[in-house]
Amino acid sequence: MEFLEELCPPQRTILTPGPVEVDPRILRVMGMPVLGQFDPEFTGLMNETMVLLRQVFQTSNEQAYAVDGTSRAGLEAVLCSIIEPGDRVLIPVIGRFGYLLAEIAQRCRAEVKTLEVEWGHVIQPEQIEQQLANERFKLVAMVHGETSTCTIQPLEGIGALCEKYGALLAVDAVATLGGTEVRVDDWKLDACISGMQKCLSGPSGMSPLTYNWKVEKILAARKKIERGLQYGIENTACSSIIQSNYLDLAQLQDYWGPQRLNHHTEATTALYALREALRCILKEGLQKRFHRHRLNGEALMAGIEAMGLGIFGDGRNRMPFVVPVVIPAGIDGGSVRRQLLVDFGIEIAASFGPLKDRIWRIGAMGYSSQKRNILFCLAALEAVLRAHGFRTSPGGAVDAALHVYQEEEKRNGTGA
Repeated sequence: MEFLEELCPPQRTILTPGPVEVDPRILRVMGMPVLGQFDPEFTGLMNETMVLLRQVFQTSNEQAYAVDGTSRAGLEAVLCSIIEPGDRVLIPVIGRFGYLLAEIAQRCRAEVKTLEVEWGHVIQPEQIEQQLANERFKLVAMVHGETSTCTIQPLEGIGALCEKYGALLAVDAVATLGGTEVRVDDWKLDACISGMQKCLSGPSGMSPLTYNWKVEKILAARKKIERGLQYGIENTACSSIIQSNYLDLAQLQDYWGPQRLNHHTEATTALYALREALRCILKEGLQKRFHRHRLNGEALMAGIEAMGLGIFGDGRNRMPFVVPVVIPAGIDGGSVRRQLLVDFGIEIAASFGPLKDRIWRIGAMGYSSQKRNILFCLAALEAVLRAHGFRTSPGGAVDAALHVYQEEEKRNGTGA
């Protein structure tokens, strides 16, 4: 076998809707000594992480912890732990990841109904209420920040509607937690799931989540059935057992709780990363962090528009830190992305589904959301577009972004 050299990945400026550049403070703690999962030092870190998660999720829920795995593991854990075969589930769909929720629910053998709108738009509360008033659903599951369309779904009032009609509300906040408001208690979210690789500024590999007493009640009932099956008790409804062992929230709750019941070997360094990510967020301050994301998103948007490029979707509900740029007619979108990567080390994202080859998605999330990154990206994109035959005014995009920053400094005496 040929000898392999030491791994040395190239340095990139990552401006996609995820993953993002990892905060150096997070990378540092991931190189610290590994502890045993039941070492009191380590269980203390787990407890601290739960406290930090409650603050970032803005909740008083007792259950706030993380599933080892990517954000999809967290989504599956919540859905497969709540949904029993035959349950009716409503999925409002505003893009690709709404369809993902529908697929997971179908795999849990739910009766799934989707409520769909044209990509780039959002669901109105009255549309959801109409469905809830006409049919009974156990669960409504929806995406808060739909990165496929760069759209943010307003959630205020939807939790109250679900409560009114006896349905639970589970929300995918993978793209939004740590970058904009996610108010679990105020919005009456029964369960909320996120991931580390976006606005939390960490590597993919842990999915933080939280859920309330209503979900705990379901887990407790399903755990009794599981234990009944283990001990051979007759007349137990087998269909109600949580289908996944690894993603069983009833077991994970006991693992993270005071009992510390063994479930799996904890991903030690990933837990270090999550704790540090949350600590950094709270040290910066939620509102300051949200403002930083909005400001950099506004500067990026101003620069894109100054280049004469179009922006996709309904601007009233656009994500504040991901810009969907319409690829100009006659321009090879893939070629532009390749040149940005090869010549400048900048990665932006393509899209998929109805938007494949129609838009680029440029993110300013987490640690990547920095003034220098925004200006660098705009200057590079201008140069690459000119090389592809698209006419822009050299420096115009950077000037427009700088104007946004200068106006902010005049208002508040602060920079990005």
